[in-house]
Amino acid sequence: MSESMIIGLIGIVFLLALIFTRMPVAYVMALVGFCGFSYLTNLGSGLNLLARDTYSVLSSYSLTLIPLFVFMGYIAFYAGISNRLFDVAYKFLGRYSGGLAIATVGACSAFGAICGSATATAATMGTIAIPEMRRYKYGDRLSTGTVAAGGSLSSLMPPSVVLIVYGISTQLSIGKLFIAAIIPALIITAFFVIAVIIYCRMYPDQGPPGDRFSLKEKMLSLLELWETLLVFACVMGGLFFGAFTPTKAGAVGSFALLVIVVLQGKLSWKALWSAIYDTLSVSCMVLMLIAGATLFGHFLAISRIPMELSGIVAGFNLAPWAIMAIICFIYLIGGCFIDSIALIMLTIPVFYPIVITLGYDPIWFGIILVLISQMGIITPPVGINVFIVSGIAGVELATVFRGILPFLIALIVGTGLFIAFPEIVTFPLKYVK
Repeated sequence: MSESMIIGLIGIVFLLALIFTRMPVAYVMALVGFCGFSYLTNLGSGLNLLARDTYSVLSSYSLTLIPLFVFMGYIAFYAGISNRLFDVAYKFLGRYSGGLAIATVGACSAFGAICGSATATAATMGTIAIPEMRRYKYGDRLSTGTVAAGGSLSSLMPPSVVLIVYGISTQLSIGKLFIAAIIPALIITAFFVIAVIIYCRMYPDQGPPGDRFSLKEKMLSLLELWETLLVFACVMGGLFFGAFTPTKAGAVGSFALLVIVVLQGKLSWKALWSAIYDTLSVSCMVLMLIAGATLFGHFLAISRIPMELSGIVAGFNLAPWAIMAIICFIYLIGGCFIDSIALIMLTIPVFYPIVITLGYDPIWFGIILVLISQMGIITPPVGINVFIVSGIAGVELATVFRGILPFLIALIVGTGLFIAFPEIVTFPLKYVK
């Protein structure tokens, strides 16, 4: 084993050790990357790389779509669109056993179509749906588990921030990633609904039926969906037909939604300032993660660990599906400890070349990767959505973790389906310009 590989492995050990001290992952990656690169070259080269990588990330035009899509989500939140989405879903489904939980899944999926952040969706729907489910005597396991798992749908539903980061890291078309994610996102949403139905059959006390609404009330409530449908159709339609790039799509979507809510008088100056502040906070976090991961990736590259690891894996003479299963298992375990965006930035330099060498479609791999990291959002010990929902609902973490089990099973089944039949993910790409 060469000296550079030994230094690379030592760097990875230090990286994991610092992460477990709860030091921010972005700064951990930047620190280890800078120190490791400087050791293998010299201090001057390390300082030059630190300045160049940080500047290239923070001045990148392609990365401007991150704050644009995040801003669009926060405008929807502060304008009350999320409340109306839940109201529509409840009027159609609330009368059935578990109907409120199904309505919450539907509202989470719809809000994810204009948000892109799993944590923002969980926090938003937690403040709206959990009090309503408690009012109708829903059990805490089902109500909190539904919100935590439903929020994770935003990791997959376009415009997913995780998909954006994956696309930027691999230099793939973000528009194609978005289009490929639509059908899997809808299928996972349907699986979540099935999970609620089965769970309520097993435990009827967890999801008693709610109020009934007339057909007229249901039809009138659909009018409340027009902002969401218009913005989603505008963004995804433009991407599908090649009218504009993903970055321009973020600008078009944000501007269109901002104009709509301002003309309706649904966004105050205070709410607009809050949306801007929250957008800056989330965007800076993501951009710093990308900058830190870029620096760490250059350290890994000079240590030759990715190339050596690819050679080792190829030397196992395993079937491609077996190697892919190992990679998926690593992402599943890693997602339990590390934020999904940070995990992708950490591991893409290592695993992406292996996946390409094996002949797998990189767009398909991106969707599978997001699905597996989506499981990490709701599984212990990190499970960020679980912590958010636990804090909002004021219940123990163990209660929320028990509540997400049906949805975790649904995610595993869905991921297995897309692995067995990759055409489900890739066939819409045949019609993209």
